[in-house]
Amino acid sequence: MDVIFMGTPEYAKVILERLLQRDGINVVAVYTQPDKPVGRKKIMTAPEVKVVAQQNAIKVYQPVRLRDEATVEELLQIKCDFIVVAAYGQILPKAILEHAPCINLHASILPQYRGASPIQQTLLHGDAKTGVTAMLMDEGLDTGAILKISSVDVPADMMAETLFESLTQCAADLTLDVLENFSKYPPQKQDTTKATHCTKITKQDGAVAFLDAQTLYNKYRAYTPWPGIYLSSGLKLKRISLMENISENAMGKIVKIENDGIIVGCKQGSIKIFSVQPESKNEMDILSYINGKRLQNEDILS
Repeated sequence: MDVIFMGTPEYAKVILERLLQRDGINVVAVYTQPDKPVGRKKIMTAPEVKVVAQQNAIKVYQPVRLRDEATVEELLQIKCDFIVVAAYGQILPKAILEHAPCINLHASILPQYRGASPIQQTLLHGDAKTGVTAMLMDEGLDTGAILKISSVDVPADMMAETLFESLTQCAADLTLDVLENFSKYPPQKQDTTKATHCTKITKQDGAVAFLDAQTLYNKYRAYTPWPGIYLSSGLKLKRISLMENISENAMGKIVKIENDGIIVGCKQGSIKIFSVQPESKNEMDILSYINGKRLQNEDILS
């Protein structure tokens, strides 16, 4: 079968690599976002999907706007059996949706967490299970009919990077399954009454306070490594763990100083902090930080 692939980040790269390894699947074109300046020196950097495509001598297209008439007409000239979309970053216009079945791999159990940050939302809500949904795309945002869902367990201490890796492998397996067994999976309409939505993560989302230990810990899980979590003072909490979520404390009170970290009280519950990063400084262990600030038991960390 001939496939047009659309995707941009690591998640999409892994799926593309699996397609390229599969006998009987021929990727005829790859669409990805334009190269972007990266780092302080603003070095133009290609999306990972583009690098893989070029290594395999596949034609790469990087339109700024997929909806432009000339771009649409160009794509319609490419014959294919399916279009596979994984974290591409642009909405597909109707003409492309009608060109071939467009299969999207979304990293949640739809209709839950439609939108840009489903992995982070799973962790923020403390969900014990998530998954990847293969859906037949329509003109809405993650509103298409469901073809198949693969589930993944989420341990209570799983971090975003680990969950991302797990869902990426799940998505790669699901993509092959759905392509090769497409006729076996009749599309099922989503229950829109159960739909939830999520937006792109911003740096401001990382702000935390010592209110609820479980909520703070879930933000840590979801927002590490980016944008990270930080107090109103700008102090970043780099490595923490959840102690409990029952006790009642003064917010930010140092409850106990241990050999490898400190236990800090929240209005409800407590966390253990191992390392922090003050503004404009390198990461350091928390004991060095509180010694420098002359903080002791019963003092407030802020």
